[in-house]
Amino acid sequence: MLVSAENDPRGSGTIWALDLAEPTPEITPLLAATFRRVGPESLLELAEAAGGDAAEEFHKRFESGRRCYAAWVEGELAAYGWVSFEDELIGELSLRLRLLAGEAYIWDCFTVPAFRQNRLYSNLLVQIVADLRAEQVNRIWIGTNTENLASQRGIARAGFLRVADIGVARVLALRMVWVKGLPGVPESLVAEARRAFLNDRNRVWLNALSAAASYLHG
Repeated sequence: MLVSAENDPRGSGTIWALDLAEPTPEITPLLAATFRRVGPESLLELAEAAGGDAAEEFHKRFESGRRCYAAWVEGELAAYGWVSFEDELIGELSLRLRLLAGEAYIWDCFTVPAFRQNRLYSNLLVQIVADLRAEQVNRIWIGTNTENLASQRGIARAGFLRVADIGVARVLALRMVWVKGLPGVPESLVAEARRAFLNDRNRVWLNALSAAASYLHG
């Protein structure tokens, strides 16, 4: 029985990419803010903004070489986002992103509710892009839940291209994840998204789906 992605508890999302050969738009936040890369010295502020017991997890991220960038408004942490340069687990979809040399992945971005709708998120992304461009990174990936329209608007405003949708379904006992390119997006870029987010495992799942269909039809 085929279960739609909407009924899968892990949901679905969108994949965005930015080729750093392309110019990045200039964005003026609606609040006076400063943006900078932060380290363990900001651990308490980051954990307080995230809520819950995030300090230990954030400490592990810093220890493993992941980066964090943050926005500050009048000395108060207002937004943050993490950057990885190696394989990264996408917990919402139980996928492991595979990055090549020269690629980066922006993830776990958060804006404190009191500071939302001030373009801090878009500007934070622009600042991260500028920093990574100076280090010869050539492509940045970012993803978001399908329902998170505010995040999608912020990502688009920062110059990212929506490349594909990523979905989840089940066939019998087999969990399937696929990447579907959007109209007008070069197939070569969609193929790169499949390589990064699925490690080309969609081929295995398509073969399994074909085998299951053959079995059901005798």
